[in-house]
Amino acid sequence: MVIADLVAAIESPDARPRDFASLPVPESYQGAVLFKDEQHMFDGLAVSDRDPAKALHISDVPAPEPGPGEALIAVMASSVNYNTVWSALYSPVPTFAFLERYARTGGSAERHDLPYHVIGSDLSGVVLRTGPGVRRWQPGDRVVAHCLSVELEDAAGHDDTMLDPEQRIWGFETNFGGLAQLALVKTNQLMPKAAHLTWEEAAAPGLVNSTAYRQLVSRNGAGMKVGDNVLIWGAGGGLGSYATQYALAGGAIPICVVSSEQKAAICREMGVEAVIDRSVEGYRFWRDEHTQDPREWKRFGGRIRDLTGGEDVDIVFEHPGRETFGASVYVARRGGTIVTCASTSGYRHEFDNRYLWMHLKRIIGSHFANYREAWEANRLIIKGLIHPTLSRSYRLAEIGRAVHDVHRNQHHGKVGVLCLAPEEGLGVTDPELRSAHEPAINRFRLG
Repeated sequence: MVIADLVAAIESPDARPRDFASLPVPESYQGAVLFKDEQHMFDGLAVSDRDPAKALHISDVPAPEPGPGEALIAVMASSVNYNTVWSALYSPVPTFAFLERYARTGGSAERHDLPYHVIGSDLSGVVLRTGPGVRRWQPGDRVVAHCLSVELEDAAGHDDTMLDPEQRIWGFETNFGGLAQLALVKTNQLMPKAAHLTWEEAAAPGLVNSTAYRQLVSRNGAGMKVGDNVLIWGAGGGLGSYATQYALAGGAIPICVVSSEQKAAICREMGVEAVIDRSVEGYRFWRDEHTQDPREWKRFGGRIRDLTGGEDVDIVFEHPGRETFGASVYVARRGGTIVTCASTSGYRHEFDNRYLWMHLKRIIGSHFANYREAWEANRLIIKGLIHPTLSRSYRLAEIGRAVHDVHRNQHHGKVGVLCLAPEEGLGVTDPELRSAHEPAINRFRLG
């Protein structure tokens, strides 16, 4: 009954912080886990032939106790990111290698090296317990968490925490992630939950919203400005859907590349005028596994100029990686910027360097966001200036199917996961603000 009492307290309009502080912490909880003794189950299989549902298990695991600067969160909802897919495919390496490396740093990190890995890098929920030294957050606070886990014991991290040598992605390179009923986070990962969103909606933006903000808006990324032409790959997906919103909100001109007419229609509903549907136009940037086709780069560049009135793009928002990178370098204008992360189609990029060096282009690597950038991105969610792009939600018990959908690109926007939340639609405490943005909030919804 401990879990049931916890959910009842969260959904009670009369609950107070002291009520949460007095609730007993469950001895164990359910989470989406990978098992260490199965990490070689896909050895010899091509990544495209691996089924993430075979690796993922819903299992009871012991509840961790928060240490100094940490919090135990009752997770109402989470979401699926591409690092969830990588984790479940044991690709490019099993995540247990990350946990072992983290544990070797000593201290409380040793707890993370376990025979199982609770994965997940997003959450919305309620603070249940805090460890020693925590002052900003208290039991009962409604929160979301960004996924940067950082030690900040090295000087390199104090200008930009993403440069800390001990920077990790929570739930991917650490244990006790968000696809679970409980999660353990550092309290400098916590941010206020948007009051006008449901639990599942609030859990969807965290990783991708912060990533897109740094990659496009921040001075650490492309530094997008008003009037920039911005090519956005995968504009109907989890990451690209936020990049599209930032381009529109910032006065830039998005050129959105999508993989279906349904995704193209969603982009147009958002206000995008220039959309390229790859399923219709049939670009094939690789002749075979080893050879790219520059003629297709040129055809693609010509199509972009048709849509922009003869202009090349100032910024390329890159995340597919190997499949598209040669084209991305080619189509950027002279002096333009290719800002890249993720590499979901492969990490080994190939491009013609003549189009980079002779045309004075720049490639910028971008990885998640620091706390300030994540906080600023979340502030825009709270104010209703950027919206979640949730298409559907699954229950935690259906995590295998949810991850499979993302792996096979059978989704658009973000895929949510209900953890403690018994149903969709709960958690809204500002219905007035919600009513003002309802169409935009639901734009990516299926059915």
